Amino acid sequence: MLKLNSDLGEGVGNEARIMPLIDQANIACGGHAGDEETMRECVRLAREHGVEIGAHPGYPDRENFGRRSMDLGERELRELLEEQIGRLREIARAEEADLAYVKPHGALYNDMMRDPELFERIVSTVAGIDPSLRLMILSTPEGERCETIARRYGIGLIHELFADRHYTPEGKLVPRSEPDAVIHDPEHVLKRIRHYREQGHLLCREGTPLKLRGDSLCVHGDNPEAIALVEALRRVL
Repeated sequence: MLKLNSDLGEGVGNEARIMPLIDQANIACGGHAGDEETMRECVRLAREHGVEIGAHPGYPDRENFGRRSMDLGERELRELLEEQIGRLREIARAEEADLAYVKPHGALYNDMMRDPELFERIVSTVAGIDPSLRLMILSTPEGERCETIARRYGIGLIHELFADRHYTPEGKLVPRSEPDAVIHDPEHVLKRIRHYREQGHLLCREGTPLKLRGDSLCVHGDNPEAIALVEALRRVL
């Protein structure tokens, strides 16, 4: 079953409307966005609607919303992840909820998928925090490489597709610096996902079919069309 996930707690303020429609909530935990109040609100909403709770840690760069890469040493990265994930996990426990997975945000997510060494450092850190946590990653044609690394640390992976992002023929996300990186037309998005469900592959921007594993489908909560899009995708799925 293809689940729906969304990035929440990032200051948009539409969590109460999106939460009942999704299966997994990626909650910003103080790096690129979010604070204790927004985390607590999101956790309570997720618990109320039976939504899986995921930590959404990012580079501590609010000015650029965590979308600029930062050169962190191994210790700095570990401490960043431990602090942000740990903060959300404590809030979840206080609200009698469980933290289920981790999805890095923005540039950290992209850097993780480009750099196998960084990917392993993140997997290792997540395993050290709690080996029952899963790691949400970008679904790519090279997914087995990621699975091999994750298995060494006993970490499960969630392979993520993006409903409202264009892909390159190589199976990477089109950079947000390009004008057509985000798809704003809900009908276009629905057509792509119907095609994926029926044909088993996702069409990239140029129309080339991409054979990608899909465990969860992301719709960005900061997209102005997010509510209507999630509602429509919920009906399709």
